[in-house]
Amino acid sequence: MFDPTAFDNMKVVIEGALYDLDMIGEILVTDRNDWLNLAKMSRLFTISFGLRESRLPIHAKMELEARLNNLAAELLPESLSEQNAGCYVKLQFSLELPENQRDFYGLYKIFQNIWGETRKISQSVEYNPLEKSKNIRLVISIDFERIVKEEQMEDFAEMTEFMIATLQQLEEYGSGS
Repeated sequence: MFDPTAFDNMKVVIEGALYDLDMIGEILVTDRNDWLNLAKMSRLFTISFGLRESRLPIHAKMELEARLNNLAAELLPESLSEQNAGCYVKLQFSLELPENQRDFYGLYKIFQNIWGETRKISQSVEYNPLEKSKNIRLVISIDFERIVKEEQMEDFAEMTEFMIATLQQLEEYGSGS
């Protein structure tokens, strides 16, 4: 039997928290991926979900990534700094809006109010200029820009609550409330 890595342990905690919420009907898990990149010796886990009762196409995605140096620092602690042992966490929220309803600064303030001013929050817009529809797809990302260690796993429960609060705020925003 092998000793699971921090990546494995964190992935199980995230899955458990989100599937528990799916089971009680609060959210709906819509996608899940677990990739192993043999060329770069890295792992990436993503899980996407939305509010079960959502009337709008709004989704959240959590990414957990362990790069070679993260795995090596954990598996070979005598040769590398244990500071690198852990994973990177990135969150993404996507929503579709009519082009005339966009308020990028207002959305940024929603995210700052929930996630704090120290997080790197970025937005990107996608649209088809040849399509008559004037809808845009907005993707808002939160990058923690640091390694999350196994000792911080308990923060995932709180992070999940913040993600749900963010989806609820986006639902209100998208409904024009």
